[in-house]
Amino acid sequence: MQISRRSIVKGIAGGVPLATILADPGLARAVAAGLETVSLTTASGRNVSAALAVPAKTPAHAVLLIHEWWGLNDQIKSVAAEFAKDGYAALAVDLFNGKVAATADEAKALSGGTDPQAASDTLVSWIAWLKKNPKVNGKVATIGWCFGGGWSLNASLATPVDATVIYYGNVKKTAADLATLKSPVLMHYGVQDKFITTEMVEGFEAAAKEAKKHVTVYGYDANHAFANPTGAAFPYVKEAADLAWKRTLAFLKKYD
Repeated sequence: MQISRRSIVKGIAGGVPLATILADPGLARAVAAGLETVSLTTASGRNVSAALAVPAKTPAHAVLLIHEWWGLNDQIKSVAAEFAKDGYAALAVDLFNGKVAATADEAKALSGGTDPQAASDTLVSWIAWLKKNPKVNGKVATIGWCFGGGWSLNASLATPVDATVIYYGNVKKTAADLATLKSPVLMHYGVQDKFITTEMVEGFEAAAKEAKKHVTVYGYDANHAFANPTGAAFPYVKEAADLAWKRTLAFLKKYD
């Protein structure tokens, strides 16, 4: 008897907390294996791929996930599977052409070597693909972490979406930069973060206010990447991660 990908994901992840899955490489690998690999040719003619998790009931609101500087790994795919459990069509995109970093130096090289035009082309093309997908109700939100947090915002500036979620991403923007933003924005960051600083975040809030954009920001008593339980670089803060996830789901629900 052939077992569907959806059944595999449901069997492994059913009732198991997301943090437990993410912290266990074996569980994360098994959940990630349940996603479907999809591909497309972008507007500029490049071939790209992504991992898709489909909910039990469709058509559904879509969430486009953008990975950390590590690349499209099992962790991000597992988060996509979690979104599917919550009723979303979740697409985890790949901005590193299949490369996944094993060390911080590798991650820095991958993220630093990203071509902004190519990344924007990839994200805009996937958003258009989701809007036309029969399993999607036409609504698309973006969400990203760290490197992907900045690109969640950039994607929403490049093409209209229904909601934007940023986890500790680069939001150094002027009011003029935000002129094309059509969606409400939810941002999570750690007040101990030396990369995404309170100064940067307050500047973003001020720019959004000047541009008359709807932005909600939550600061947590935590460092960078506080929602990542793999322990790859910074301490995982469960209380903050759980609250941020709860707020994220509530925010997305408002724009279903």
